[in-house]
Parts: sequence; C-alpha cells; structure tokens
Amino acid sequence: MTDSLAPDLPRSADPAPPAVDGLDAWRSMTAAQQPSWQDAGVYAASVKELSSLPPLVFAGEVDVLRERLADAAQGKAFLLQGGDCAETFEGATADRISARVRTILQMAVVLTYGASLPVIKMGRMAGQFAKPRSSNDETRDGVTLRAYRGDMVNGYDFTPESRGHDASRMVKAYHTSASTLNLIRAFTQGGFADLRLVHHWNKGFMANPAHSRYESLAREIDRAVRFMDACGADFEALKRVEFFASHEALLLDYERALTRIDSRTSLPYDTSAHFLWIGERTREIDGAHVDFLSRVRNPIGVKLGPSTSADDALALIDKLDPNREPGRLTFITRMGAENIREKLPRLVERVTASGAQVLWVTDPMHGNTVTSPNGYKTRNFDDVIDEVRGFFEVHDSLGTFPGGLHVEMTGDDVAECLGGADPIDQDAFLERYESVCDPRLNHMQSLEMAFLVAGALSKG
Repeated sequence: MTDSLAPDLPRSADPAPPAVDGLDAWRSMTAAQQPSWQDAGVYAASVKELSSLPPLVFAGEVDVLRERLADAAQGKAFLLQGGDCAETFEGATADRISARVRTILQMAVVLTYGASLPVIKMGRMAGQFAKPRSSNDETRDGVTLRAYRGDMVNGYDFTPESRGHDASRMVKAYHTSASTLNLIRAFTQGGFADLRLVHHWNKGFMANPAHSRYESLAREIDRAVRFMDACGADFEALKRVEFFASHEALLLDYERALTRIDSRTSLPYDTSAHFLWIGERTREIDGAHVDFLSRVRNPIGVKLGPSTSADDALALIDKLDPNREPGRLTFITRMGAENIREKLPRLVERVTASGAQVLWVTDPMHGNTVTSPNGYKTRNFDDVIDEVRGFFEVHDSLGTFPGGLHVEMTGDDVAECLGGADPIDQDAFLERYESVCDPRLNHMQSLEMAFLVAGALSKG
C-alpha cells in the first residue's frame, strides 16, 4: 500500500472563467434530473461562492486514481467502491464516517487476499448528496409535494418549505464534503488503516457463528498477516492507504462551479471528487451530463442497465474516451440477477472487439430492488450475490477481467436488505430501516459479500 492524498501534490489554480473549452456547452442541451431552483438570487450567489472556494480534491490525486484504474482495466488491480445511496448532512458525523471507512477497509483486506491484487478503495462519500428520482412529485394522504432529491437540493421532511429546491444547499454540501474528506484523510493516513488493526476487526466478524463458513479463508488471512509480521514487514508503510472519493455527477450547476483549470496542464478537472459517474437516467449520448463530463480530466464511470445496447456502449466510449486511454472510462453494469448472464456478454464482446480498454465493474444493488410485503423498498441479499456471481461467470467465459464491485453499504447495524448468513427479515425494518432513498447492505452483510467475492476471485 502506498501513501495517498499527499499534501505536496500540485494543486489546481483559480476557478475557471465562465466559458473554457466548451465547458458550458451543456447549458444548451437537455439536462435530465435537474432542480428547479426557487430563488434566482440565492442560486446566483451560491454558484458564485462555489466557484471561488478551494478545490475539494487536487488534480494530482485525480491523476493517481486514473493510473490505478488503468491497472484495474488491465487486470492488475480490483476496484472496491462503496458507501451511502444518498449522504445526508445529518449523517456526516465522525462515528458514521469512520464506520463506513472501516467497513470498506475491512472488505478491501479480504478482497486483496482473495484476488492477490491491489484493491483500489473508493467511497461513495463526500459528495453523494443528490439522487435522481423516477417522479418529480410525491403524494401522501392526498397532498402532493416535490420529491426528495437529496440534501443538496431539498429536505426529506414532507412539508412545502422542506421540499422547495434551495440552491444554498449546494454550498452546505460543499462544506459537508470538505469536513468528510478531512476525516477520511485523517483516518487513512493516521494509523486507523493499519493492516493489523483492520484484520483484528475482521476477527470480530468471524466470532459470529453465522459466518463459520468463511472461517477457512479468515484463518489463511490471519496466517498471512502473522507471517508478514514475523518477517519484519514494514507495518509503518502499511498504516496508510489510498482512499478516493466519488459520487454521481448529477447536479451540473454544482459540478461546473467546482471545475478548475489545473496550473500544471491547463486542463479542466472537476474538483468535487476524484471519480464521477453518470447514472442510468442521465447517460443520453447527446445529453448535458455526457457532454460536460467528456470535457474534464477525471476518470468517469457510466451506469449501464439491462436496456443498454452494444451500440450505446460504443457511442459512450467514442464520446467519453475518444483517445482510448486506460483508466479513463469505467462501465458499471446494473443488470439485475435475472438479466446479467443474458445481457452482459454481448456488451463485453462488442466493447472488447472495438479495442477499447474500459474497466468493468458490477453494481449488484440497483437492478435488484423490490418492495417487501410490509411496504419497504428493499433488496434480497441472495439476488445481490447472484448478480455478482453472474458478473464473474460472464467475464470468466469471455476471458475478460471482472474489475470491480460497486455497492450501496453502510458501516452501521441497519436493517434494509433482506437475508444474509445472519438474516435480516422484514420485521427488523420497523426499527432499523434508516435510508432516505435506497436500501443498503449493513456492516455484516458487506463483509459477507467481501468473503464471497474473495472466494470467486481466488478461483479466477
């Protein structure tokens, strides 16, 4: 493991001027899922303030991530991307942030052993404050208000005041992201990520009898850690890890305001996060999101659902990665367990045949959403795992590399997804369902997934 987020990396320069290299071309295009800001004055002031604030991440860090993702695209690393479906301002506490980081680090140790490869650790954190919605409105008891679109846009409380689209929330999202990143940097550089400590956390997972089937792999990892220690491994170096931040680049006003021109290269970087992705609802090839993100230097992801055609995928490559640069483009497939084995092979075959070197990642969460009998939005753990297995099976059959895992998860003991070895049932939702949008794997389910994926990687 190497140091990350180093303080001596080159920093981005002043905010970009209003129009640079087509960065504002998106304004004349269709931009799906955007807010209707209620106060033009507040909007103008918020965008002006965001444009003058320091970058949240630095261009040099973004370049490091692009190199890491290039390794993953070539089968030399594996990407683990996890975090909340939608962060909230209220949830940005030290305890919750540390629990999320801890869970990702625990998962990464297991996956590193299973894959015998470096694992790139990336949080859906420090910016995941906006969510696309299937409807603009929500109706309760005959009252219709605007849908909740994430804390960056409006509040979750079902009142007219809360559900108004308030542009000042973008500024609060920036400051909340900055404090979150500050904690992440402290945790991952200050000894919290020590390999021996992370391994000790995983022993707590194994203490649960429900997870006895993973005991063999856990013992192997334990022997490996003790062997390294006995050999005098440099655990000082292993106390620090790279950790990158990512979110869906949904609100283009926010992303554009945080775009800066790098003083080293004179190229634009979106400094709101290291990695940004385009969602299934906003990936129109002639739409605003694809155009804007095609113009920044960050590595970019695109969610691909079961309706994606091979021609769609190839068009996205031409637009977002015209130079065929390894590490630039990640395809995050979200097919659903019932579709993955049928729909994914054609995409992978056509993209591979084109010569493009994209990173293939599975999102086994979004294609497996159901409603529980007692009315909660949920996912069945078995379906989630089945999609992961299908993803590995497809790539194994085609001789391509299954390069990553993208999950909605939390470090907390919530009850939002059904099943697991220590099973969650729908009755637990009544007291422990906390998500404001999509159901997440809890701490134990996340670690169980890591052990299952490690098993698949070790057989590869």
